[in-house]
Amino acid sequence: MISSVRGFFRAGSPSYEDEKDRLKDLKEKQLEKQLETLKQRFLPLFRSDSSQFHNDRSLRRFLLAAGDLEEAYGNILRYNHWRKTLSVDTLSPKDPDILELLALGFVHSLRIKDVMGRPVLYVIARKHFANNRDLEKLLKFTIYMLEMTIKRMDEHVNDSLCLVFDLLHFSLANMDYPFVKKLVWLLTRYYPERLGVCIIYNAPVLFQGCWPVIRHWLNEKTASKVVFVNNKETMSEYLEVDGLPPQDM
Repeated sequence: MISSVRGFFRAGSPSYEDEKDRLKDLKEKQLEKQLETLKQRFLPLFRSDSSQFHNDRSLRRFLLAAGDLEEAYGNILRYNHWRKTLSVDTLSPKDPDILELLALGFVHSLRIKDVMGRPVLYVIARKHFANNRDLEKLLKFTIYMLEMTIKRMDEHVNDSLCLVFDLLHFSLANMDYPFVKKLVWLLTRYYPERLGVCIIYNAPVLFQGCWPVIRHWLNEKTASKVVFVNNKETMSEYLEVDGLPPQDM
């Protein structure tokens, strides 16, 4: 639709910007109408089983990610089933698998938030070794860390998170393609629209060979949220660098 608008209005002109605003407003109204329909469809389920409840923000995230009301409806049902089957709400540091991986210190839910008010999940890649991990344990740990980070959100300010991969001293031994692919799947399927920005920090030249593989797994919307940052000055545009884990950890 926007491309056809460009045929009538020159980009940057007042009329073009007005038309963009009009289309944006129209899309928002359509989304709100779909949201209300989705709420009404789920109302009997929410009333009969409070554990299945989703607030408006959650329903909206599923709608935005799916782009279709019926698909969003099915995705929410699958999400609820997944949480119940995996007992997501009971995951805790008392779980031996989670406790073991917490002790390795390669993933941190930071106390600081980024400049947009998003909680920060910080991954120190050099402390992870692909050949020395159990993928199922790692996924359970990842879900736990995502849940803990989400609990730190003020959803009235921002309902997404900032994910940082610190690649200082990164080597191919740290590159875990199966896990990264699973992470992309996990975020897309069960945490739609939760990723606000993904910062690739201190990426070495070596990572240039890894990125095209990872990029292939990302849709355009997710890929647009990935930024490469190579120094503290640029990083300070996203979050307080003094609040980052020490480089010698």
